[in-house]
Amino acid sequence: MKPKEFYAEHRRLLLGFFSVISLLAAWELLLTYLFPLNPFFFTKPSLIAEAFKEQVRGPKLWHDLAISSRAFLWGFGFAVVIGIPVGLIMGWRRRVEYTLDPFLTALYASPLVAVAPLFIIAFGVGVLGKAALVFLLSVFPFIFNAFAGVKSTDRLLIDVIRSFGGSEKDLYLKVILPSTIPYIVAGARLAVGRGLVGIIVGEFYAASEGIGFAISQAGDTYRLPDMFVGILILSVIAVVLTELMRKLELILAPWRASEEVRS
Repeated sequence: MKPKEFYAEHRRLLLGFFSVISLLAAWELLLTYLFPLNPFFFTKPSLIAEAFKEQVRGPKLWHDLAISSRAFLWGFGFAVVIGIPVGLIMGWRRRVEYTLDPFLTALYASPLVAVAPLFIIAFGVGVLGKAALVFLLSVFPFIFNAFAGVKSTDRLLIDVIRSFGGSEKDLYLKVILPSTIPYIVAGARLAVGRGLVGIIVGEFYAASEGIGFAISQAGDTYRLPDMFVGILILSVIAVVLTELMRKLELILAPWRASEEVRS
């Protein structure tokens, strides 16, 4: 494969990798040679790498990730199951839209992180409380993006289905749902980040284990390399999940592949 062909095929991966490496190199050089700071107050990639090696060898990091992952998967899963149907119904049924839209818009615009202590009190400090917070933060992108997808559905396609005697089920499965897939995937990308924030906030307030608790504990004790290990791991998880959502979109909506190539 020629270099130009290889670059064209892997452009996203190469540019992303180059940007990350450049940022880490600049970070290391600035804090090592130009602005040497006390490591008690700030850290650099080389120290973070050493802390990462130590944590990977021990069981605590993997245990914390397992605890946080379980709460995230429960909360995110319920956000998918509830958010997408609600958004589809809101977009298709005007009465439902008029009834729910003001309430959901007010909730979405509210600082939901501020109600984290109430969720901890109501649902406890275990998996249920964190999953409920993840659900609350991640369900709205699914609702509003599915709603927007229905509203953007081509009316001509709807009229064609109806003119051939198609049922409501045919409209949903053959026209509305395929048209909303790109919007739902875009909502999933937003929901991933918001769900990870929910895990962190929930474990900040009340937890004795989990990646958010580990980050909070490391920050409180000024173990900055350990703190940044947790932060970077969450960043990598967010990137990986976002890329998986992108791949899922191309599988479910293959016509989007040609648009990506043109861009």
